[in-house]
Amino acid sequence: MSHTFNAPRQTLSDLSRRQLLQAGGVGALMGVPGMVAAGINGETKLGRGAARKSVIFILLCGGPSHLDTWDLKPEAPDGIRGPYKPISTTVPGMKISELNTRLATMTQNFSLIRSMTHVGNISNHFDAMHHLLSGQADSPPDAPYMGAILSKVRPNPKANSIADYVWLIKCVGDPVFCAPNIGTGGHLGAVHSPLFVGSAVNHPALPTFKAPEELYPAVAPERMAERRRLIDGLDLTSSVLDKNRSTNDWQELHKRAFDLTNGTAGRQPFELEREPDAVRDRYGRHPLGQNLLLARRLVEAGVGFVTVNGWTGIAPEGGGGAPSSSWDMHGGEMGMGNAFGNGSYGMGYCLPRLDEGLSALLTDLKDRGMLENTMVVCMGEFGRTPIINAAATNPGRQHWPACYSAIIAGGGIRGGAVYGASDKTAAFVKDKPVRAQDLSATIYHSLGVPLETRLGSDGFTRPISSGEPLYDLFG
Repeated sequence: MSHTFNAPRQTLSDLSRRQLLQAGGVGALMGVPGMVAAGINGETKLGRGAARKSVIFILLCGGPSHLDTWDLKPEAPDGIRGPYKPISTTVPGMKISELNTRLATMTQNFSLIRSMTHVGNISNHFDAMHHLLSGQADSPPDAPYMGAILSKVRPNPKANSIADYVWLIKCVGDPVFCAPNIGTGGHLGAVHSPLFVGSAVNHPALPTFKAPEELYPAVAPERMAERRRLIDGLDLTSSVLDKNRSTNDWQELHKRAFDLTNGTAGRQPFELEREPDAVRDRYGRHPLGQNLLLARRLVEAGVGFVTVNGWTGIAPEGGGGAPSSSWDMHGGEMGMGNAFGNGSYGMGYCLPRLDEGLSALLTDLKDRGMLENTMVVCMGEFGRTPIINAAATNPGRQHWPACYSAIIAGGGIRGGAVYGASDKTAAFVKDKPVRAQDLSATIYHSLGVPLETRLGSDGFTRPISSGEPLYDLFG
């Protein structure tokens, strides 16, 4: 039986929540309402440069060793210094790991922070990620993350973007690797949660990779049109809605979901086969490399904040691991093999792939005129202990929140600089400590978001960051 929707206007009380979801025709969106935060109207094409400033945040889940990547200590004693030698770069005096052969040729395009530190002894993934991603030390449990905050205070003014906030491969497996508010939007509500893209079995290095199911229409176009008329006929200004912020989120969700799934524009950025083979090869045909290429395409499509999970995939030598912990290199103590080997939890496997993908991303953004408007941050949630455990068998390093490193580029950041310094064993910050709130303040400053902006819930407002931007890195 066919249905018509020219009946008198209905109120929300006349319609159940399930009926509202069914009317939208996008039931799969129940889990990720924030994915339509920006919406899609009609067809759009990727441009050669993003005019609006964006962020690509590469989260090396698990926490890489700063002593073996970007803050080597060759003069440290045995048992502290790792097996890798520092190599010279295009910037005099700036040395990084010998496994970073590509990045070493382009250090003029990025800066190093060698004085990242957590306030307090935050030595577990869960809390360290929570404070880092929220951009604030001592973040309350309902704190939203930077992508959600920017979705709220800096929404895309154009209705031609997939979302304001996208996360490429959600950390999965053991929940200790996942920050608590990754998928919630915190106190800002579900509409500011990210669109999650990809998994261990559906990532862009696979020939079968597909865009999220949420971007495909749930029913035939004629039925979608009927459902749109139903939604348009609802009186969504009832007192019930006024008292329920989450229901208001659903109102916004469904209006945009129709536009998003009604064309091919929302799926186009995920079609990496449109890229020349040479470009894809330059990024590396592995999950991290292809996700970084996808991040570039998403920024071109108007996405404001893309978090890239730093999962490098499963090494030929094995070692497995869910896409949440490539850089959690404890070594044999936790059954992960040699942290300096070529397994899935080995620096010899993971670091060259990061070197390949990150160097390609920075080159690509620069060549396409996008680097000035795209800030790139690459880091883990903490660093690793100076002392190597089980050095004689399968060595590794433990969690270390007191001192770690980050790469930062684009968005007005000048290249070729080293900010801050660690002590002689990279155990503690010696100069210019950078806290989570200082990093977030730097990101907001790059994007032109006033730091005095305040957000909150239940009448209690909080500043988006209490930190100080790293002004020395700009200009």
